[in-house]
Amino acid sequence: MSAASSEIPLPSPYVRGPLWFTLQMILQNFFCFWLGYRATGYHALEKESGALILANHQSFLDPLLVGLPLHRPISFLARETLFKVPVVGFILRKTHVMAINQEAPSSTSLRETVRALHHGFLVGIFPEGTRTHDGNLNEFKPGFAAVIRRAKRPIYPVGIAGAYQALPIKSWFIKPTRVRVVFGKPITVEELEPFTQRGQDAALVALVRERITACCEAAEGWRKTGQPPKSLP
Repeated sequence: MSAASSEIPLPSPYVRGPLWFTLQMILQNFFCFWLGYRATGYHALEKESGALILANHQSFLDPLLVGLPLHRPISFLARETLFKVPVVGFILRKTHVMAINQEAPSSTSLRETVRALHHGFLVGIFPEGTRTHDGNLNEFKPGFAAVIRRAKRPIYPVGIAGAYQALPIKSWFIKPTRVRVVFGKPITVEELEPFTQRGQDAALVALVRERITACCEAAEGWRKTGQPPKSLP
């Protein structure tokens, strides 16, 4: 039997499972009330056939905040140790989350990520690799560049503002504060092509960081002024 034929079939990338749908309905009400949650720029993703969503990482809330406004699932990457936590591991497996060893990412993780993208899934990655300690962007890990080169799919940069204030590292309670999420204009496959050649990883990381930074600034401005951005970054 070939490797391809032994792979577990993937579900529809456009249909939320019962657990995803139920959690989303509950969290939408809670986040909109407690955090005044608002998002913009996400409508283009509803019919996108396979795309990477790259966002800043402010808190454990981030995957929920990014996926909240969409009517389809996002397959996030999460460290494999989380799958061993009771209840948490069950939820992760039922909501399309893919495990990755952050200390030694394997070819299997890369292959499964690319397979999900080619199947039509939205795949979420936090290029910083870990949550920020001060609310600012950390240095980006270059590992996501390999996914971009292999997948040849568009990238949607995302900026999250307010999640750090709501649930910083070492905090156990979600504080009431204003949270905003801005989905930027996509970086197309054509735009990415010059950066996918060997030796261009640093330039590719810089491009992605620049676009995510612009989204973060737009989200933070929206959070502070209450006025949504007039155009997407």
